[in-house]
Amino acid sequence: MPAIAGQPAQFISTALFMYREGNRKDPLMAPMASSLSNADMNELAAYFSRQRAAASTHRTAPENSAAGARLAEQHHCVQCHGPALLGLQHIPRLAGQQFAYLKTQLLSFKARTRGDFDGNMTSAAQLLTEREIDILADYLSGLSPL
Repeated sequence: MPAIAGQPAQFISTALFMYREGNRKDPLMAPMASSLSNADMNELAAYFSRQRAAASTHRTAPENSAAGARLAEQHHCVQCHGPALLGLQHIPRLAGQQFAYLKTQLLSFKARTRGDFDGNMTSAAQLLTEREIDILADYLSGLSPL
């Protein structure tokens, strides 16, 4: 499960829309989003975006701190997700997100089993090895979401 408190409102409403329209699949979220109106999605997005993100309890392995930062630069994570990886508009916050969630999503983009709004994540994930995905997920999880 992702941490959605403090995510950009546009990201939350876009994700809900994608679940409702069947462009994103999840056995829990798709049924919940199926009956939401656009106004409902915008209200939920506004509410959750105003919530303060919890401080990360994940501690990045020391050897992954520098390597993760390099990978985030090399694969342009900071250009789309922002310099502190806190998300921008329809692009989610990665900083402080749960390790298992990040790893699962990156592997899903790489396997082309998770769609994204514009295809950028699917393309970016193709270049990552499974080891780099572990490093990135470990690094991103340990960043402060505040």
